Amino acid sequence: MLLKPRPPKNETETTSKASPWKRFLTAAPMRLSLIALGVIITAGVATQYVRSSDHDDGEVDTKGRNLSLTDLYVFREKDQNPSASDSDLVFVMNTNPRSLARQQYYFSTRARYEFKVTRAADKDASPTGQTDVLLRFEFGAPDAKNQQEIKLTTIRDGSTQTAVVGKTTPLAADPSTAPIVNQVAVGDTYLAVFAGLREDPFFFDVEQYFRVRAGAAGTGPAVGFRPPTTAIDFAKGYNVNAIAVRVPIKFLQGGSQTKVFDVWETISVPGANGKFTQVEQLARPGINEALLRTNALLNAYNSVGPDFVAAALAGQQPAASIAAPIVTEAKQTLLAVGNTDERANALLAAFLPDVMRIDTTGPSGYANDLNAKGSPVRGRLFKDDVIDITLSVVTNGAIPTDNVSYDGTPGNPSQGHDPLVPAFPYLALPN
Repeated sequence: MLLKPRPPKNETETTSKASPWKRFLTAAPMRLSLIALGVIITAGVATQYVRSSDHDDGEVDTKGRNLSLTDLYVFREKDQNPSASDSDLVFVMNTNPRSLARQQYYFSTRARYEFKVTRAADKDASPTGQTDVLLRFEFGAPDAKNQQEIKLTTIRDGSTQTAVVGKTTPLAADPSTAPIVNQVAVGDTYLAVFAGLREDPFFFDVEQYFRVRAGAAGTGPAVGFRPPTTAIDFAKGYNVNAIAVRVPIKFLQGGSQTKVFDVWETISVPGANGKFTQVEQLARPGINEALLRTNALLNAYNSVGPDFVAAALAGQQPAASIAAPIVTEAKQTLLAVGNTDERANALLAAFLPDVMRIDTTGPSGYANDLNAKGSPVRGRLFKDDVIDITLSVVTNGAIPTDNVSYDGTPGNPSQGHDPLVPAFPYLALPN
């Protein structure tokens, strides 16, 4: 008998806020065409770089960790800080996973780190993956103070503006040293930019998850998650290189009245003929690593964006045909953890194309609202227990939790993160 999913552990969430997910668990299945998790396997796609799942699962020496995305957070600033303006969003891109405490790490000097944004008609609109607004960050070589120059390029509706906005925040002898927050004028408004080391806020017993997934797929013994007293948060104690930007909603609107936005992040590096090649992409947590087991498919997933998935959803060739291997494996995973064929199709329809949608008319939070397809539409806050939410939905409630939380379980030294700071960029100080 399947268990009922429990509400997320985020202390700001309530049972009523979790109810959209319960409705989705019992909703009628939806039809889905043959599509993919955004993968394309074709000649000429920068094969010298390995593109794999996040927090450097499957990485090798040919792709340094500073070219690896870990998480994307998107939220209304006032939902993280009640004293903040109600007219700003905060985007956070975390990179360079498993950075050791008290060691300086740098952003790549040849990569482009980008936030991409689509204006959506409403929360139920199908994602197109088209880029209406782009925020591109590039970094100079470290100086004698371990700082890197930050260059920001914005492209909004085809209009480009580039400026050197300031410096990264270096690792200080005193960890409580105030961060460098750079203000940059863009059009008739200002963006705030932070870049530097912060504690990794992600939490997940990923080691046990792979055992649970293997057991469900029949490639290992059947096991469950460890209890809260022994569950291990694999991100505890590590840092990440974070890029945080405060973005006025009116800048994203570009003269429109849009209230709903789709956001994703990418990393690209120089490729053939001077063109940049995408080697990483990420939006919602747990989509690729939760559903895909084969590294080759995980690697290829990172080379494309949600526009490719949208084309596959629409049955456009060659996207729909190329998508076949990935959708097969993703669906096999969903079936292995207890979903019917129809429900597996419904889940794929809800989570693809993979974008982080934020409806700015309501409070931010990954469990706070769903659209008609069952997709989350309120962005993501740092303490949102996205793994519990995803596990509950993907397994139809059979696996409700990995027993790990941001604050941790008392008496378990393998869990728990430092307190978030009260002002932008909000991430906890580096370890």
